[in-house]
Amino acid sequence: MQVTVTHIKGMHFEGEGQSKLKTQIDSSVTTGGSGYGSSPMELVLMAVAGCSGMDIVTILEKMRITYERLEISVVGERAAEHPRIFTDVELTFKFWGSNLPQEKLLRAIQLSMEKYCSVANMIDKVANLTYKLETYPN
Repeated sequence: MQVTVTHIKGMHFEGEGQSKLKTQIDSSVTTGGSGYGSSPMELVLMAVAGCSGMDIVTILEKMRITYERLEISVVGERAAEHPRIFTDVELTFKFWGSNLPQEKLLRAIQLSMEKYCSVANMIDKVANLTYKLETYPN
């Protein structure tokens, strides 16, 4: 796997992977950036949500579990001193649908977080990684 990150201006960079899709990376205006992209640490949180989400979708398809909507929110707490790594990361998996089987949803989440998701397993080596499930009717 290889990516290229090109400096645009100030703190603004553009990343490109093998897919040739471009990702904007920047810092907020309050920290010297232009606000034209996500910060690197935001991208880490998005990566764990995307990675686990892809696993969970695949696992639930194999289980023949249907749902109307899936949303994953991630909260990361960072160390006060440099390097300001994540110390705590919590994912909340929110499913909407009818007759959602809680135990199977939890099993799919557990398999992703503890076995399949590479990003979650990396984060778990440096931070307290937790997750929870929330379900909502249609």
